[in-house]
Amino acid sequence: MSRSSSNSSSLEEASHTTERSPRRHQYEPSNPSQLRESTKPPSSPTSPKAMDSDLRSLDRLPPGEEDYFDHAGAEVGQAGTLESEAGQWPRQRRGVQYPSVPSSPSGNGGKYPGDIGEAAGERGDNVHGIFGDTFADGVMGSKTGRSTTSWLADRHGVRHSRLIYIDYYFPFLKWIRQYRWSHLSGDLIAALTMASFYIPMSLSYASNLGHVPPINGMYSFALNPLVYAFFGTCPQMVVGPEAPGSLLTGNVVRDSIRKGHARDDDGFLHAQIAGVVTGVAGAILFVAGGARLGFLDNVLSKPFLRGFISSIGLVILIDQAIPELGLAALAGQNPDIEHGSPLTKLILILQNIKNSHGLTAAVSFGSFAVIMVCREVKKRLQPRFPRIVFIPDRFVVVALCTLFSWRYDWTSKGVAILGNAKSPNTHLFQAHFPFDFSNIKHLESALSTSFLIALLGFFESSVAAKAIGTGPSDGIQNIALSANRELIALGTANVIGGVFMALPAFGGYGRSKINASAGGKTPMSSIFLSLITVLCVLFMLPVFYYIPKGVLCAMISVVAYSLVEEAPHDLKFFWRIRGWTELFLVFLVFAATMFYSLTLGIACGIGFSLLRVVKHSTRPRIQILGRVQGKSDEFENAEADPERLEFIEGCLIVKIPEPLTFANTGDLRSRLRRLEDYGTASAHPALPRVRHADNNKNIIFDVHGVTDLDGAGAQVLSEILEGYKTKGIRIFFCRVPRKESKVWRLLVSSGIVQICGGEMHFVKSVQEALSLTEEEETEGLAREP
Repeated sequence: MSRSSSNSSSLEEASHTTERSPRRHQYEPSNPSQLRESTKPPSSPTSPKAMDSDLRSLDRLPPGEEDYFDHAGAEVGQAGTLESEAGQWPRQRRGVQYPSVPSSPSGNGGKYPGDIGEAAGERGDNVHGIFGDTFADGVMGSKTGRSTTSWLADRHGVRHSRLIYIDYYFPFLKWIRQYRWSHLSGDLIAALTMASFYIPMSLSYASNLGHVPPINGMYSFALNPLVYAFFGTCPQMVVGPEAPGSLLTGNVVRDSIRKGHARDDDGFLHAQIAGVVTGVAGAILFVAGGARLGFLDNVLSKPFLRGFISSIGLVILIDQAIPELGLAALAGQNPDIEHGSPLTKLILILQNIKNSHGLTAAVSFGSFAVIMVCREVKKRLQPRFPRIVFIPDRFVVVALCTLFSWRYDWTSKGVAILGNAKSPNTHLFQAHFPFDFSNIKHLESALSTSFLIALLGFFESSVAAKAIGTGPSDGIQNIALSANRELIALGTANVIGGVFMALPAFGGYGRSKINASAGGKTPMSSIFLSLITVLCVLFMLPVFYYIPKGVLCAMISVVAYSLVEEAPHDLKFFWRIRGWTELFLVFLVFAATMFYSLTLGIACGIGFSLLRVVKHSTRPRIQILGRVQGKSDEFENAEADPERLEFIEGCLIVKIPEPLTFANTGDLRSRLRRLEDYGTASAHPALPRVRHADNNKNIIFDVHGVTDLDGAGAQVLSEILEGYKTKGIRIFFCRVPRKESKVWRLLVSSGIVQICGGEMHFVKSVQEALSLTEEEETEGLAREP
């Protein structure tokens, strides 16, 4: 008999067998009732057409994931039918062999049973719990036991389960396999567009804000985008130097000059100090990524950022006004002014504005006006003419002013020019290890500033990455955004940048938006940008010699204006909602920065923000519950609507809606005492007791919100309950987490269950606890003589 006829007869036999006694599927559990009917695979398909449709639905894999799956679970018959290992799913061969992926019993994934610890949420073994799946599975392998990840990989036919971690932390291996020739032109055009905008900006950031040789600003575009392209998770984001980070780096350089650690004219040492700041910021980010601290971008509040960013914008405007007016030589004669507060510099400008250099001021403010007009025209015309954004107006301004400076010899007329872009007696891309022993004297002032640069840079990068997303549908797919991997990528890029004494570089929304609008769809645009910058460093440095410094200052002033222009909108919003605390924080940072220094403004803002966080986290938000009138089983916060609720005579019902930890249990005793004495947490403790003690004979704790409990919290709670027991108060708990949870385990081991009178005092609802109080009250009266 031929194979084809054999298959046909086997199909008919299978259908008859199904009618008599259904054949169990190889993944079907022994008890079919445990499996939802909607997720059961059919024991035998009714038709090859329906079977082919089912197999096609299983074969859909995300781009770039095909190499992970083992497609050997099905074999092709000689006559053109495709059979599973169990011989149940035949289909006709149509010239293309579609891969099949075995499913889990329910088709819904799930957790490996052996990966569940004693308490909910804990790992089944210490190695995976401490080091995570990446190290335990990817490095140590099967020696550490099994995890849910490896279990799911085996059940779903994922090959090279240890190599998936390499692709995860090294996204270049994933996106380069998806790269197509059709992406090349868009990526190259986007890189050229960004280079025309931002290479002149990097020169400005380095010379005017960072107080380092201009070439060190270009290093940030030559190195950091290249490294980020290999490790970053946002395909269209482009990293580079930003005004706030460059200004903070310049503050560290000037602080070292003020302390005598560096001379004012030692550009190479200034670059080394900038490299220390960049390297330390990168190391902080890298360590934070390894420790999975991706939530750090939520630490800084919007009012703090608004006050800080607006202060930076104003500081930059004042700083740049001095060279724009040609007063840099005058300011340099007095170190107290050059390294003084923004207010001191503003007074200098107002007192000496009549001594400004006419040609320098004309070139500077003329460039500023042209760029601002072009910016406004682009903003208005972009909805009708989207391609207008690609006009490199800033590049044209810099190129024309450089040409005029060379042609008409502006240097002889008193206009300051950029000059040599690199420090004398240094080589291109000269490396200097930022953590060298000789740099320890700079770490004192660099450490705190580097931490702030890392935090601000990561915050800005996170905002840009979330806004841009994972790219267009025809770009790179299946690279999920990850805050922890972004920390690793940005940290690695800045550590390498620090070795070459580059400025700190992070992702920027505006720069990344231009990249996407110009046609950049993959990280290859960042690689092209780095290559273009390297070519400029190698061959174009002499062209930069005649760039007027006033033009570079004007470009930075435009950026500073954009930092300040959003402040009125936010201030109006906080005023409208009566956010007095937020307004106070904004003006605190602004005033400290203006009247003293940027460092003090940062310290005040962070200190005030931390105080608010600590106050919020240490204050227990307990509530006293009352019963809704006319409802026997509905209880709500008695302080929210007192007239609609009623208290239960002889009972104090307390709801704890949050985890109990060392942070918020310190004040728990005093908060409970207020509820006992006044029936509210809003009364001042100076008020004499007004709630009768008989109404506290039974205390019921609704702990549905206590999803976590630590040892310190359990100790404080047990001491409070022990005091209640000494006074003869009956204690009940309701809606306690299940017995397998960490909370219940601590309640038992700390003796709280025994103090309350055993497990019978731990019930499912407030109503059940009230019924239990009545029963015990009745039993107590019956026992009295």
